[in-house]
Amino acid sequence: MPANRRSALLTLGGIALATVLAVLGHLEVNDDLNPWSLTVSDFAVSDRGGVIDVAMAVLAAATAVLIPALWRTGPGSAPEGPRTGGDGRAGRRRVAGLFLAAWSAGLVTAALVPTNEPGLPMDTAAYLHRYASVVAFLALPAAGWLLAGQPGGRATGWLRGLTQASLLLAGAMVWSAYPGDRLLIGLAERLLIVTEVALLAVIAVALPAAATAVTPARGA
Repeated sequence: MPANRRSALLTLGGIALATVLAVLGHLEVNDDLNPWSLTVSDFAVSDRGGVIDVAMAVLAAATAVLIPALWRTGPGSAPEGPRTGGDGRAGRRRVAGLFLAAWSAGLVTAALVPTNEPGLPMDTAAYLHRYASVVAFLALPAAGWLLAGQPGGRATGWLRGLTQASLLLAGAMVWSAYPGDRLLIGLAERLLIVTEVALLAVIAVALPAAATAVTPARGA
């Protein structure tokens, strides 16, 4: 479907732009900030409204573009019909789209509502920022897991591997945030972000191929 291809290209372009902005944001902040022990949010709060916040908003918008295309057809799609369980696959894609919407909403909230400055006690805004980030970090692997459960797609292995890696890194970040006394929490979070953005890119790349696989079968 041409519409799916356009959506995929817009998403991939948004991912590339968000990546460039995030890197620039890290280069522009105070040299005293340590990326291995401080989170991306700690960097962003030192430059409120700066390029890191814009990068999160761009990534959210890039994901939102993908959702309607995902609901039309998704990675791992096969010809749908009463004997192939097509309704079940369509249902999984719809739920995966809702998880992608939650990821987008979490990113936007985290961009708009800052965390506390490093070393200061958390206030209401900081807690809202934290839980919005948690929702985002968990929602995207959930979408990947649902889409990886659809048989027949060449992207299935990548979706499963990146989903599992995301969950492992999320666990490492939780450990660091609590019993680990924030040991290398910045490193864990950045690895998690890279993995989840790669997962989003795989979903986008798989959409045009999935549409090509589905369309001829329906017209047969």
